[in-house]
Amino acid sequence: MEHGIERVRTTEVGAHVGERIRVAGWLHSLRRMGGVTFLVVRDGWGMIQAVTESESELGELATGEVSVESVITVEGLVVSEQQAPGGFELHNLQVEVITPVTEPPPVSLNKRKITANIGTLLDHAAVTNRHPARRAIFRLTAGITAGFRSTLAIRGFTEIYTPKIVASATESGANVFKLDYFERTAYLAQSPQFYKQMMVGVFERVFEVGPVFRAEPHDTTRHINEYVSLDAEFGFIQDHFTVMAMVRDVIEGMHAPLTEQYGAELALLNVRVPEVPRAIPHIFFPEAQELIFQRHGVDVRGEPDLSPQDERWLCEWALEQYGSEFLFVTGYPMRKRPFYTYPDPRRPEYSNSFDLLFRGVELVTGGQRLHRYEDYLTALEKANLPLEPFKEYIEAFRYGMPPEGGFAIGLERVLMQLTGLPNVKLTTLFPRDINRLVP
Repeated sequence: MEHGIERVRTTEVGAHVGERIRVAGWLHSLRRMGGVTFLVVRDGWGMIQAVTESESELGELATGEVSVESVITVEGLVVSEQQAPGGFELHNLQVEVITPVTEPPPVSLNKRKITANIGTLLDHAAVTNRHPARRAIFRLTAGITAGFRSTLAIRGFTEIYTPKIVASATESGANVFKLDYFERTAYLAQSPQFYKQMMVGVFERVFEVGPVFRAEPHDTTRHINEYVSLDAEFGFIQDHFTVMAMVRDVIEGMHAPLTEQYGAELALLNVRVPEVPRAIPHIFFPEAQELIFQRHGVDVRGEPDLSPQDERWLCEWALEQYGSEFLFVTGYPMRKRPFYTYPDPRRPEYSNSFDLLFRGVELVTGGQRLHRYEDYLTALEKANLPLEPFKEYIEAFRYGMPPEGGFAIGLERVLMQLTGLPNVKLTTLFPRDINRLVP
């Protein structure tokens, strides 16, 4: 076939009614009904239907030896057709098979929903991620990340890229992946925490989008061992409430591109984008535990952290009390927070930190950090941590740092809660957990 006609994306076909165009993509489906053949072409943006009553127009597809997922081009006349997907279809076809596929894919991709179990779906993610619903999830991921970047950029933040191979563990209490680094021990970074704090001394406001690694041997619906962390850190804050106000604006900014640019994906996944309150409600950690006891009769007072059930109960309360799907829990016990966390000056056993809960799950962790060199020496000693692994980190504080703080958002968990999917692995492109290292 001569390709004198420029290729058109499937989502742009409607602008060419009455014209002859060329589309290219994957053969999503092919049906024969009473002498009429309907074929659907899927490209990287959407799908378009092509219709013919002539076997000769189908080219190699007419042999029946070419399967779905073959890569093809289709030339045709654009016709308005209300019953066709998207309201348009192609007639008077010329079809060329570029890459023939002769066996069906391991999972059917042309059904509205994938019926395979999660193990099969992830085992064949290289193919199953082509499904329109799977693809929509990851397009929303791109939109959320773009919103995160743009929201911070217009507020004077500079994007940075920090090392993922580090000499010491970032956060006490979390397991780390060890590496043999030229006959020395190194680790995969649990977060960019140390580096983004250092860079506050350079740019004052910084953010990063990148992978982090946690070697915890859990196998839950809300944890994976490698995930994308959306991190931000900035100086000259008052306290952790300054950081919480920034988190609120960032969450709103992350959602903005979805409603503006990703309506088709939201509709396909039946996603309702939440309204972010002008002021997200907050509750102090001990008060949250007392509330759980009073409402549910479960005594969690004195526990150092909230359980998943605690988080669900608190979100139910916030929705009832404030009409908010978001809730900040502030002042977690210092013994549960990393050594660099700033203590509450009035109640030093509690921290100037917070978690943001959304629809029953923690999405964001953040707070105020220590900013004086002497305080770091004291904190390391109190935590029984040696100075040597951290001396390069705290050098920044030896030479002047402003009061500062920041936060981190787990991207895949945001998508899990937004889409209502039951497992974070379903919002992860190629998940890594205790059992999965491929694909």
